[in-house]
Amino acid sequence: QVQLVESGGGLVQAGGSLSLSCAASGSIFNGMGWYRQAPGKQRELVARITRSGFTHYVAAVVGRFTVSRDNVKNTVSLQMNSLKPEDTAVYYCYVLGLVDGREYWGQGTPVTVSA
Repeated sequence: QVQLVESGGGLVQAGGSLSLSCAASGSIFNGMGWYRQAPGKQRELVARITRSGFTHYVAAVVGRFTVSRDNVKNTVSLQMNSLKPEDTAVYYCYVLGLVDGREYWGQGTPVTVSA
């Protein structure tokens, strides 16, 4: 029953901004966040946020990206500022079920940052 719907990916110029959103349904969720995968690279954690609001970011995005969530609507967002070409990747929404402990993944939304 768990479904994730992502939106907000696209093409932007270096230095620009982009906002990603993920709407989760079908359960109550503990951790929520975003991973990304660039061509030829392993998928890596970008940012995550717990139900109580604690956040973690990969060092490369600290000060540029902000993750937030709405516990009533079960949405998680990623505001990306000062984008760099190395941010280019497919971004995946991630959620952790509070009851079943399973992890769920979105379909992935591509983000391309041009120089």
